[in-house]
Order: sequence, then structure tokens, then C-alpha cells
Amino acid sequence: MSKTTLITLGVAAVAVALGVGYWAGAKVSRGDTPPGTEAAVADAGGKKLLYYRNPMGLPDTSPVPKKDSMGMDYIPVYEGDEPDDSGAVKVSPVRVQTLGVKTALAEEKVLDAAVRTVGRIEVDERAIAEVAPKFDGWIEKLFVSAVGDPVRRGQPLFSVYSPELVSAQQELAIAESLKLDAPGADPAARENAQRLAAATRERLKNWDMNAAGGVPRRLTFSSPANGVVLEKKAVEGMRFAAGTTIYRIADLSTVWVIADAYEQDLAKLRVGQPATVTVDALPERRFAAKVSYLYPTLNARTRTTQLRLELRNADGLLRPGMFAHVDVAIDAGQARLTVPGSAVIDTGARQVVLLELGEGRYKPQPVKIGVRGSDAVEILDGLKAGDRVVVAANFLIDAESNLKAALANFSEPDAAAAKSYSATGTLDAVDAATHSVTVTHQPIAALKWPAMTMDFNLASPEVVAGVAPGTPMDFEFEERGPGEFAITRITPKGR
Repeated sequence: MSKTTLITLGVAAVAVALGVGYWAGAKVSRGDTPPGTEAAVADAGGKKLLYYRNPMGLPDTSPVPKKDSMGMDYIPVYEGDEPDDSGAVKVSPVRVQTLGVKTALAEEKVLDAAVRTVGRIEVDERAIAEVAPKFDGWIEKLFVSAVGDPVRRGQPLFSVYSPELVSAQQELAIAESLKLDAPGADPAARENAQRLAAATRERLKNWDMNAAGGVPRRLTFSSPANGVVLEKKAVEGMRFAAGTTIYRIADLSTVWVIADAYEQDLAKLRVGQPATVTVDALPERRFAAKVSYLYPTLNARTRTTQLRLELRNADGLLRPGMFAHVDVAIDAGQARLTVPGSAVIDTGARQVVLLELGEGRYKPQPVKIGVRGSDAVEILDGLKAGDRVVVAANFLIDAESNLKAALANFSEPDAAAAKSYSATGTLDAVDAATHSVTVTHQPIAALKWPAMTMDFNLASPEVVAGVAPGTPMDFEFEERGPGEFAITRITPKGR
């Protein structure tokens, strides 16, 4: 091939190259989609690609795919997913319907707030009566012979025989039969007889016996009150000593509920508050009661204080020993700013609601909560009446991990500053003017970082004191904001 022919072919190749370059440049200048963008749009389900954002959270975007200085890919942002200055996210109406998002208004209303606890039915201690003779004797006959039997005031319970009682009767009869008032009677004998009669009457009075009409040889004891027999220690023919309780009787028309209140609830409780009591035996019945007493001591083991409630039991459905559920109403009728209980997302350290901003935008809003009701929660700070909040959304359950990650991004600076990481690397350079260093570090699994060289801020100039460039080291650093990392400690290798 001749030299002239070679020159001609070279010129033709250059012309073709220039033509192709011109055509490509014209295509881009007319706004045609750069290579690869069609695939990105298709991957997002047909949504329009807006830009690519910095993977470290820095305010840096790109119209085309790229990598940052550490080799990490920029993240695509599609229409409808872009954040705004308030931290809100935008959700299309179709997605709102698909996700099952429901909202409700923050409004002023009276909460049915209550302190809920458990207790047990007890006998009213003020309605207990004991039958205990004050003298020794034997039980001759029982008229009420079983525990649980109902009795009426004045109903005979048992009869007794007592030698002491018989002896006292005889002494009184003898003293009263002496004719010492006749003329010529010995004054000293008359005085002794009067003293004997008075002492015998006093002894019978101390035994609760009336000696005016004489005391029968067999004495019958009667019930001192209406009620039921809780305890019976008597059998016919049994000998008893003075002071022995033969019967224990209680009136159950009014009973007590002794409940345990936790220490943190004591400030909400006071005497006179209305309460509702339910028992497992009658789950459909609700018994009205009121707080009658707060005990002055605290159980150090359970951290609870007992409270006492009184309630009527005219039909006898409540039995001592029953397990009871107690709801003490603590709201005095004051209207409070409330939202439904399902609206509050409690992370443990703080509480957040999803505030609807309109036009499909939702913003996580920190709030301070107060009293909790059965279906609503008081909001002390963070919302105002009329604000609309999310109360139901399936994505809160289906994407729990995503929700937690989203809430972490809305944490206060103090919470973010608490995130600390450890790594191994080499100190490459120190910039004293900007209080920063350049470090080549090994992979950091906690952040999913590969091995790379990057700049870090210093928590204080003293952190790098005495450490020369080129020193291998272990170091700790904190995340203090999006893309902002500060080294808090350096430990040179070998120390």
C-alpha cells in the first residue's frame, strides 16, 4: 500500500471520530438521558430519578452516578422520596392507601385515666364480733354447729355450765338471805354480809351477768350481731378457759378490698377517689367502690403500699379471699390535649408521633407525654390542638427495622454523639490549624466501611499529643453528625 493511500485512510478515520463525537455531544446537549439512567429508573418502578446523594450524609449531590473520595457509591434519590429541611418524608396518595395509613386529630378531652392494680376481698374488720366467755366452764349444748352458718343478733349459739358461776350464785343467795336487819343483830356481821353481796354482784357484772333477777344454773350465749360464722372452736362437752374465743362472727354486707399500689403511683392516689372492682368469678359484674384509706407504710421488698377500698355486698356475691382487679379513677374531669395511644411511638428514651404536614408529607415529631388513659395519651409538649397524627400504618410493623433507622436519624445531637466506634490504623498526617488528622484504617465492620484513607476531626488537640505521623495505632472515634467523625482517643501500638 502506498504512502498516499495511508495518509488518505488516516484523514478519513479522524473525520469519522470527529463526527461521532459531535453526534454524542449534540445528543447530551439536547437533554437526552445519560447512559445507565434508564436502568436506574426502571429499577425504581418507573419513578423519576432526581439525583444521587452522598453516602456519608454530606450536603453533596450529583446528577450522575459517582463515587466519593473513599470509593463509596452515591445513593440514588427518586421522586417522592426526597427529604426536606424539616426532616419530613413524602408519601404518594397511592402508597398511603396501600400502606393503610390512618390519622386522627390531637384534641382536648377528659381522659378516663386510672391506676390499675390487684388486690383481694377481705372482711370488714370493724364488723367482726367474737364470743368469748370471761369464766371457765363446759359447753353443754350447741345451737349453731357449723362454720358459714348465717346468724341473727340475739340468736342462741350455745349453753354452758360453770362451777364458778354456780358458786357465785350461791354466795349471793346466802348473803341476801341473812336476816341481819333484826334488832340486836351484830353490826359487824351485817357489814360483812353486805360486803359479800356487793362483791358477788360485782363479780357477776364483770362476767357480763345480770344478777338482778338471779343467774340460771345453765347459761345460754347469743349472737352479738348479724352475720355468718367465720370460726367455731366449740364442740359439745368441751371444757373452755376464760377468754377462749368460741365463735367468731362477721357481717359481710360491707367488705374491704386490700390492694397494692406501686410506689410511682402514690402521688396520684388520695382518699375518696372512686374505683371499680371486678372479680374473676363474676367477670361481667363491675362493683363500685371508693378509696377509704392509704396505709402509711411501704413494703420494701415489693415497693408497694396497701390501699383500702370499701364496697357494699348486700347480695353476698363477694367472698373474703377472692382475687380482685381494681381501677382507681384519677382524672378529676380536667380536659387535656390528647392523641390516641397508637399514635405514640415509644423508643424508651423518648416518644415520637408522626405528624401529618399535608400534601402527603409526614414528619416525626418528638413529644412529651403525661397521663395515659385506656385509649388515649395526654400530650404535654410537642403538639397543639388540631394537629393531625398517624395512628395506624402497616409499614410501622412490616418495616420495623427501617422505622428504627429512621427514628435514629431524628435523634438529638447528644444521642448521636453517644455512638462510639473502635478501629485500627496508621496516623498519616496532622493538621494543627484545622484540628484534624489523616488516617489509613482497617475495615470497620460496625459502619460497613472498607479499608481506606480518610480525614477525621479531633475531639481535642491533646488526643494526638506525642503521636508522630507514621505511627500504627488503635483509636476510638464518635459520630457527631452526618459525615462528621471525631477521634476521642489514640493508643499507639506497643504501649
